[in-house]
Amino acid sequence: MSTEPPPSGSGQPPDDDPFRKPPPSTPGSGSPYDSPQGPYDSPQSPYDTPQSPYGTPPPNNPPPYGGDPYGSGGYGGGQDPLAGMPPLADSGRRVLARIIDMVLVAIVVGLLSWAFGLGEYETDPDKIEYGRQFGQSLLAAVLYIGYDVLMTTKTGQTLGKKWLKLRVANLSDGATPGAQTNLVRAVVLWIPAVFCCACVWTAISGGWSFFDKPYKQGLHDKAAKTVVVSSA
Repeated sequence: MSTEPPPSGSGQPPDDDPFRKPPPSTPGSGSPYDSPQGPYDSPQSPYDTPQSPYGTPPPNNPPPYGGDPYGSGGYGGGQDPLAGMPPLADSGRRVLARIIDMVLVAIVVGLLSWAFGLGEYETDPDKIEYGRQFGQSLLAAVLYIGYDVLMTTKTGQTLGKKWLKLRVANLSDGATPGAQTNLVRAVVLWIPAVFCCACVWTAISGGWSFFDKPYKQGLHDKAAKTVVVSSA
């Protein structure tokens, strides 16, 4: 097996990411002479609860919110993924940061559309040039996705998030998400918004964090398994 570090395009955050949480310690790694299990140690009473041959039965009370939404053991074997991470970001500040990003990118989209003759502002169906409209939408999708992926892969922050002191983090370890994770996150957020549902999808995907428990994720966060935390 090669010991060389993965290439920069692998989509994985670096091991020296300052935001990465240390791995949890594994119990039961001590001396084999700790807690001996001899034939005469702790004899079982006939009145003790019998042990299932398939292991300890699950507790009677389920964990809050139905447990890990991504499957048992997906993030540290049932441990709270948010332990040791900054507090989750306020949903209202997330919306404001997203609006700032949308305005900044929309200005660039408008300027480039005008420069390349792709601007389409007609509302009359008989006068709309659908080729120009598709070209403008494609340009918008590339710019929005590229902006989100490049900025978030570098620091975990777009300009809007940086100004409002927010940061995107992996739910699993708190590290800055890699390029592949950020690409999934951006595609889920921007492709429907640009080609189908305009601001409606952006509002639904981002507004999901107001009601989601316990991680306050938007739909794009759920797809990428990320959260947004405070960086203040």
